Amino acid sequence: MNETFGMAGAAAALGIGMLIGLERERHKGSGDTRACAGLRTFAITALLGYVAMQVGGALLVGMLGIGLTALVTVAYWRSLSDDPGVTSEVALLTVLVLGALCGSSPELAVAVGVLVAGLLTYREKLHDFANSQLSEAEMRDGLILLVAALVVLPLAPDRYIGPYAAINLRTICSLTVLLMLVGATGHIAVRTLGTRYGYAISAIASGFASSTATIASMGHRVVGEPGNIRILSAAAILSNLATLIQVGLILGLVDPALLRSMWGPLACGLGATTLYSACLMFPAPTQGANEPIKVSGAFDLKLALIVTLTMTAITLVSSAMLSHFGQVGVMLTSVLSGFADAHSSTASIASLAKAGLLPFDAIAAPALIAVSSNALSKCLVAWVSGGRRFAAYVIPGQLLLTLAMWGGTLLH
Repeated sequence: MNETFGMAGAAAALGIGMLIGLERERHKGSGDTRACAGLRTFAITALLGYVAMQVGGALLVGMLGIGLTALVTVAYWRSLSDDPGVTSEVALLTVLVLGALCGSSPELAVAVGVLVAGLLTYREKLHDFANSQLSEAEMRDGLILLVAALVVLPLAPDRYIGPYAAINLRTICSLTVLLMLVGATGHIAVRTLGTRYGYAISAIASGFASSTATIASMGHRVVGEPGNIRILSAAAILSNLATLIQVGLILGLVDPALLRSMWGPLACGLGATTLYSACLMFPAPTQGANEPIKVSGAFDLKLALIVTLTMTAITLVSSAMLSHFGQVGVMLTSVLSGFADAHSSTASIASLAKAGLLPFDAIAAPALIAVSSNALSKCLVAWVSGGRRFAAYVIPGQLLLTLAMWGGTLLH
């Protein structure tokens, strides 16, 4: 068993060394300007790291690392190139460490080795992306997103504070990061696929996180891309597909029998959403279609904060209504929570039905009230974020969706 494991680790180390060594060999060059290491050097270094870890442990690997650093330093200074770089030298040290890691975690070592080989292989495309494709605004937004997601969010306390215990800083930070991710997702999709299909696909995907946030993001883009207003409006309406699908999934997960009274409204809502969006997208507008994105940044931090604070305020009001008005407040809370998010209201209604407190056939009305309330909030968000022209396209779509869902109840 141990011999088999040892051979597997050695094979993993050899594979890592040969993979990265092959890539370096192809770009090693020739003559006096050739790089200091190629296929054989990388393969031997990986095996050396593995054997050293098995024989002498981390201390011996560290001593070998110091010696190898000295060797590559000498090779670096002896290079006759005007810009020798240190990529091969750093990759060689990485291979030594990965070879040592193969003794305890070969899967992790192989995964890192493949990632390193990929970075080395696509270096020219990465350089072009960093120097030519990535703008200063996108770089700034990317750093803000990373700081918010990796620094601020983990430090935010996950407990309810404030009046009525309705404010959770972790939730607020999570929603802010989510809104920034929604904007960044749409930005990447448009840069890749063009405006017509990029916005539509990103809106549907982002809608699973927050359809309201997606509409706000599309409205913000209208300010910088007025020629794409029909495409952006269609994308905003398409984000409702995610809402309807999530409502169906929630009901089905709680109890598949709940879908008996909701399949008609959901089917009519999906049909109305798709038809209205298609009318906006096709035929293509005379200007703006498939043009590259014109907004400078990947997302709007100010808009994300405004939407987050608005939803937090609605949650606070809902908690106050529940605290002061009891059972009547439950209904009012359902409407208000639907104003912020249809999913939480649907989940609450489904839980009540599952617990026997509400007949299965009676869930359609409260669920549709929550969806209607959410549609109203989307209309307001569309007006605030995109202005009157954007709202003129989005509001009729939201009304059509809502009426179609209520009309779907007649199918039962």
